[in-house]
Amino acid sequence: MNLYQLEQLAAIEESKTLSAVAERLNTSQPAISKSMKKLEEELGVTLFTRTKNHIELNETGLVAAKYAGNVLDAAAAMKTGVAEFERKRRTIAVGSCAPAPLWKLLPALAGKYAEGTVSSDIRSSEEVLRGLAEDRYQIAVLPYPPEDEAYHSRPFMKEQLYLSVPPAHPLSTREGVFFKELNGETFLLMANIGFWLDLCKEKMPDSRLIINENRTDHRELVKASALPAFVSDQGLERDRDSLNRVFVKILDPEANPEFYLVAKQGRILTFLLNGL
Repeated sequence: MNLYQLEQLAAIEESKTLSAVAERLNTSQPAISKSMKKLEEELGVTLFTRTKNHIELNETGLVAAKYAGNVLDAAAAMKTGVAEFERKRRTIAVGSCAPAPLWKLLPALAGKYAEGTVSSDIRSSEEVLRGLAEDRYQIAVLPYPPEDEAYHSRPFMKEQLYLSVPPAHPLSTREGVFFKELNGETFLLMANIGFWLDLCKEKMPDSRLIINENRTDHRELVKASALPAFVSDQGLERDRDSLNRVFVKILDPEANPEFYLVAKQGRILTFLLNGL
C-alpha cells in the first residue's frame, strides 16, 4: 500500500468515474484498475462493486476512502511540518527594538552562519522580548538586559539620538536639548523604528508625529521641510552632508541607550553572542 494508491482511492470517491480520475491524475484507466485490484489484495477486502462497464465504491470502499483522505491529509501535514522545521532550523530570526543595531548585527551573523539564513524584525521592546520567550526569535536586541535568569545577554552597542533642524530653526544654535523642551511641536518620523517611536510618544505626548513609511520619501520631505526630525549618530555619517541640517544632541539619558544581544540560556546560538 502506498500514498499514490490512497490518492487514487480518494479521487475515485470524489470524481465517481475512472475516466475522470485518470484525467485528474494524468494516468490511464487500466492502470487505476490494476492499482485498485492490488490495494484490495493488500487489504484483504473488496472495495468496489464492478459491472461490465462500471465500477463504484461499495460500503467498505467508502470507509476505506475516508481513511485514505485522512492519511493523505496527515502526509501533507507531515511534509509541510518537516519543511517548516528544517527552514526554522536553518534560520536565525532576530527581533530588534531599533533599526541601527541590525545594520551591524545582520552582516556579522551572515558571516558566521553562512550555511543558513538570517531574518529580522523591528518591534517594540515588549514585543521583542515576548517573541524571544515564545521562540519566534532566537536572538533579541533590547535596550536593557532582561533580569530573568532564563536569558543570556551581553552589551552590543550604544546609540545617541539627535534633533535634526534647519539652520534657521530657533534650536539650531543649542548644544543640547531635552525632550520636554520639544513637547508640542510637530515632527517628521520614519515608520518602523521600534522603541524610538514609543519613546517619542512618551516624552512628547502633546506633539504631532508625521510618520513616513518610505525612507526615500522621508529623506526628501526632511530636506524640503522646515519641520524638525530625529537622527541618531549611527545615521549621521550618511545624512549629515545631504540634508543641510543642524544636529542637536538630545540630553535625556533615554536618548543614549545601550543595546544588548539576548538569547535563551542553553541554546546553541548563545555562542554567537559572544563572538559578535
